[in-house]
Amino acid sequence: MRNNDCGSGILKFENFKFLLDNNPAIRQVELSNWGEVFLNKDLSRILEYAHTARVKVTISNGANLNHASEKALEALVRTQVEEVVVALDGATDETYQKYRVRGRIDRVLNNIDTINAFKRKYDSQKPRLVWQYILFGHNEHEIGAARLLSKNLDMTFAPKLNALPDYSPVVNVEEVMAETGLQAGRVQPDWGTAICNQLWRSPQINWDGKILGCCHNTWQDFGGNAFADTLDECLNSVRLVYARKMVAGKVPQREDIPCTRCEFYACMSRTDRWVNFRRVSTLSYVEKRFPHLHLAFKQARRRYTAARVLLLRTLLSYAQKMKAYVRTT
Repeated sequence: MRNNDCGSGILKFENFKFLLDNNPAIRQVELSNWGEVFLNKDLSRILEYAHTARVKVTISNGANLNHASEKALEALVRTQVEEVVVALDGATDETYQKYRVRGRIDRVLNNIDTINAFKRKYDSQKPRLVWQYILFGHNEHEIGAARLLSKNLDMTFAPKLNALPDYSPVVNVEEVMAETGLQAGRVQPDWGTAICNQLWRSPQINWDGKILGCCHNTWQDFGGNAFADTLDECLNSVRLVYARKMVAGKVPQREDIPCTRCEFYACMSRTDRWVNFRRVSTLSYVEKRFPHLHLAFKQARRRYTAARVLLLRTLLSYAQKMKAYVRTT
């Protein structure tokens, strides 16, 4: 489901089936973006069909998980969805609702319990459950409590910087960096330029088949329709090919290209820092040829972050003890 300038609606099972049937090269699909995947009543059928077609499914963009049927939650496990990232920006309802307005953390935690119950029933390790914790000034005091809750729920804790630096910014930056293992307490102005890689690596398709290119684009499509045309035609259209050259700094901007209206493209233009065309093309080829490597890399990166957090927390604790020792001597 998606609600923006490109229209609002829900992905239909028939369209998803058409996409897989007519593009057998597809080996992995991400089923989320701006909408909430669990509001789709066709979700169970979509997951079943992807599983039958041996297409890996991830829900990694941050599901709210406030409203989900038991049938859909069971389908996650039965069809071996690879990963579900749950957007949980607090450890208490009061903190959680400051950003997830009208959400209820007890509903989310109950749904996670239900998924874990199905994982035990089917003796399954999938889906991997990830607790995404966007860092704000109003929730930085609950990082420890959220981390403990995630551990009790057999989830990977994944702190994330707030993309809106003027909204509830982190106050105790150094402490938060040590607590989370992140290398900064606030996003940098050019943080979103990495999203441009999606034009090669994971091009976004709207619920109605329109080609959006990346997850940030909500204002204009690139033309073509994945539910009517071949995917090769859509992903190699004149405008999309030109957009790739634009974000690589190889051609000037054009008014008919959605990237021209994007603040991240404007940032690249100001700083003259462009997408590395050769690097991202190579990564895109490797991921298409060996799709399992992308998931393995994500897991390795999270293990590295966890190790970094442990080291930083240990060093912070040691520094605090030394400071207290100096004061008493």
